[in-house]
Amino acid sequence: MTRTYVDSSVILRVVLDEPHPLPEWDELEGPLTGALAEVEGLRTIDRARRRATHPRKRPLSENAAQAARVRLFETLEMFDRVELDSAILSRAGELAGPLGTLDALHLATALNWRDRTGDALVVATHDPEMAVAARACGLHVLGCAAS
Repeated sequence: MTRTYVDSSVILRVVLDEPHPLPEWDELEGPLTGALAEVEGLRTIDRARRRATHPRKRPLSENAAQAARVRLFETLEMFDRVELDSAILSRAGELAGPLGTLDALHLATALNWRDRTGDALVVATHDPEMAVAARACGLHVLGCAAS
């Protein structure tokens, strides 16, 4: 079985009911994500409550934000979660390229999991820079067309 590491961009499209969710969402086998996904999800929901965020034209209502928080926790239940540790933090700092901090942490988490287990791993992301970096590290990518 090939496991799929799912970053927050994919999870949040589902949780926030945004357009174009990952087509393979319902077929993910043994999905995993970093513990970071919970914090990133909660922060994104809070920001969406405070201001309009793409593709949303107006802020989420408090009721909609609360419903999104519930969906986030329900959605995360389907994932095995990888805790951040010093090896992941170090690896994230060493990754080359234009990745932001959170994407570097997601990619380092996926790479450390793959290296530790020796299992095949696919990365699901909607972030183009994350997709390029994951491919450069030898990972197959779902959710972002090759450029």
